[in-house]
Amino acid sequence: MKRPMPPDGIFDNPAEPVFYPARDLVDWSRETFINEGAVLLNEDHRHLRWASIGALWTNVPNGRAGRRVVGQCEMGVPPMGKWGRARMERQLLDWFGEVPTFLLTFDAEYTATCTDAEFMALVEHELYHAGQERDAFGAPRFNKQTGKPIYGIRGHDVEEFVGVVRRYGDSAAHVEEMVAAANAGPEIARVDVTRACGTCQLRAA
Repeated sequence: MKRPMPPDGIFDNPAEPVFYPARDLVDWSRETFINEGAVLLNEDHRHLRWASIGALWTNVPNGRAGRRVVGQCEMGVPPMGKWGRARMERQLLDWFGEVPTFLLTFDAEYTATCTDAEFMALVEHELYHAGQERDAFGAPRFNKQTGKPIYGIRGHDVEEFVGVVRRYGDSAAHVEEMVAAANAGPEIARVDVTRACGTCQLRAA
């Protein structure tokens, strides 16, 4: 499938905040990365075959701590008060006809001008945050009634400080695997979108 692009009208009035449902982006993501037989199938996203995903383009600039945010993954309705939750649910129903398991939001200006590799890396980065909960032994969790995955926002595989690795080696949580992957080189293209992810910055404290 051709890479989806934000609608032209989203840039007509920069002073007016716009959030536009990106249904084609969800379809493209599934057919490119998630579904069985996808063009660039990534089995790490297999659990998302049973998830409801909503996506939005926006013209609203976002940033945190001096860094531009161009993508973010959230659970469909984040924790909030009763009215706030009801208001958010109503908005999601208007956009998607349902409350999605995960809501992805993308900066329309960035996604309209970045390279194909940067775009794919950004989308996959946000999809990686759309995770499946794990039990105490690290095994994926499933709903006992439905058999479907139990979802949650996923942090990074490597949760360690550079200084600790420098002083004590790379045996900490998944660092060895990360080093091996880095040394092997990229499977698709070399890009860096981590610093432009709103989900990462929310969890960076």
